[in-house]
Formats: sequence, C-alpha cells, structure tokens
Amino acid sequence: MDKTPPVTLREVAKAAGVSTSTVSRILDDRVPPSRSATAERVRAAAESLGYRRNTFASNLRRGETATIGVLVPRLSDTVMALMFEAIGRAADRLGYFTVVATTGDDPADEQKAAQTLLSRNVDGLIIASSRQDDALARQLRDQRVPHALVLRTDGISPSSIGDDEAGGYLATRHLIDLGHKDIAVLPGPLFTSTATGRLAGSMRALSEADITVNPDWIIETGFGIESGEKAGHRLFRSSHRPTAVFAANDNLALGVTAAAHQRSLSVGDDLALVGYNDIPLANLLPVPLTSVRTPFDQIAAAAVDLMLSREPINDPIRRAMPTLIPRRSSASPAAGTGRG
Repeated sequence: MDKTPPVTLREVAKAAGVSTSTVSRILDDRVPPSRSATAERVRAAAESLGYRRNTFASNLRRGETATIGVLVPRLSDTVMALMFEAIGRAADRLGYFTVVATTGDDPADEQKAAQTLLSRNVDGLIIASSRQDDALARQLRDQRVPHALVLRTDGISPSSIGDDEAGGYLATRHLIDLGHKDIAVLPGPLFTSTATGRLAGSMRALSEADITVNPDWIIETGFGIESGEKAGHRLFRSSHRPTAVFAANDNLALGVTAAAHQRSLSVGDDLALVGYNDIPLANLLPVPLTSVRTPFDQIAAAAVDLMLSREPINDPIRRAMPTLIPRRSSASPAAGTGRG
C-alpha cells in the first residue's frame, strides 16, 4: 500500500513564506510558544498541511533522547509516587518522557540505578534521594551531568523543594493558636533536609510563643507508619503526655493515630494531630487529618526546568510555599485533659 510521504519543514516554510530554520524554531515544542504574527502563520500552515514534528529524529540530531530519568527510594511511598507523577506531567508538557528507577535506601543501589539510566542516554536525572550528603549528587556535579534534586537539597546541586521550615512553622503555629502548649514533634530522620527544615520551623514557632519544649517529646524517627506508631507509644505511655503532635509526614501521623487508638485516645478529641504532605488518604480517614499540603506540581515543574537549564543558575534552590489544610484531627486542648 502506498503511503503519503510526511510533510516536511521545507514545505511548511514555503507555504508560510519564511525560512526553514524559522519554521523549526517556531515548531520546537521545548520552548515557550511565540505569539507573533509570523509564528501564528507558520502554525496555521503546518496545521493545514498536516505537518507532524518528528521529535525522535530531531533529538537524535541534537544528541538527545527527550527522556528524563527519575530516581526515587520506592514507589510504595505515596509521596514518592505523587512526586513522580507530577514530574511526568511537567516533563510531558515540554515534550519529554520520564523513566523511573527505585533505589531503596542503599547509596550503592542508587549509584547503580543512576548509571543504568545514564547508559540508556537519558538527557539528565531528577533525584529524590533522602540524604543531604548524597554522594551521587557530588559525582554528577563533577561529571557535569544535568541533574536536579527534588523534595530534598544538599545546598549545592540544583534543587526544587517545598519550604520545609515554613511548613513546620505553619503546623506548629496552628496548634499553638488552638491553645496547645504540650506539643510533641516527630521530624523524621535528621539526615534529611526535609526533617531538619520542618523541625527548625516548628522550634521557631514554639520559641516565638515562649513555650518550653520537653526534650522527650522531640523524637527523631524514620518516615514510615511503623516509626510513627513506635514514637506514639513512647509519647503516650506516661501519665503526662502531649495534647498535640506535629508529625513531619502523613505516614508518621497515621502511625501516631494507631498508637493513640491502642491507648484509647481519640484523635481530634483527646489528641490534636497535624501531618505533612496532604496525601489523598488524609481527607478520607474516619477523622480527617489536618496536614500541610506540599505543592507537588509546582515543585516538579521547577525541578524539570532546573534539570533542562543550559544556562548558569544564580540561585540553585527553588522553594515552593506549602499550605496548611485544617481538618478534624486538630482540636483545642479543652477537648482532652493532657493527663490521660
């Protein structure tokens, strides 16, 4: 069967009355679209002729594959899954495809996954590793491999993050404004920038309110549900317990909820609880969880932009402002005695 040959750039250029290079530049979907009269004429000519850009061939000529590699510890973590999906949406808008690899918590596995993706000629990497002192980021800088960190920062590599200090402040200030003074904080693992930032914001809010912090109520944990449950049992085993808990992610808050239930404490009545990230489950719990919402799409778009940038970056760290979403789980101390 005979096939009609594809429309070429030259044919579009002839129909629009411009040069082939002008058509190529205007129809390059990796750059913001021009609204000039010439650009509109070129796009109209391309549409009327049925022109379709061959992205694969175009990128091969440039030595690119229009593919971005994404490294995450695990996709069973809801936050990592949401982040990868947001990166995929941001990349797709620019004509790029994303490939994900999971690394666990082992730096050697992360190195192996990165090299595997790079050997498949991805145009760069976006990395959601948890450690601030990640050796992979140093290596990529030394090798001049395009990359960006997401949700985490080492303070040097291009990074797109939420403003974790502001988020920790919002969460704790919310509890203080409700009248709580006996407040516990579960920041997560302090080798991560998220944990250190959220803890710093929380401590700033407590200091501003002139609240003395019980050191036994600041518990470094992992980020999993089990870590939250274990920390919750530590907090609730004493007759003098906190009336409120800020958990630095929603999984930790779920674990605290489980521990509270096992101690016959009612979240929202006996205990105020605030989580972080506002995963979809937060609003669907029997007692909807107050949480600090992370703007995943905004963070993803900035990460893709940083990774694709070929120009020197004056400020390599971009921060997106989180938002507190109050729900039933946070309550005033009058709802509980603080001594149960």
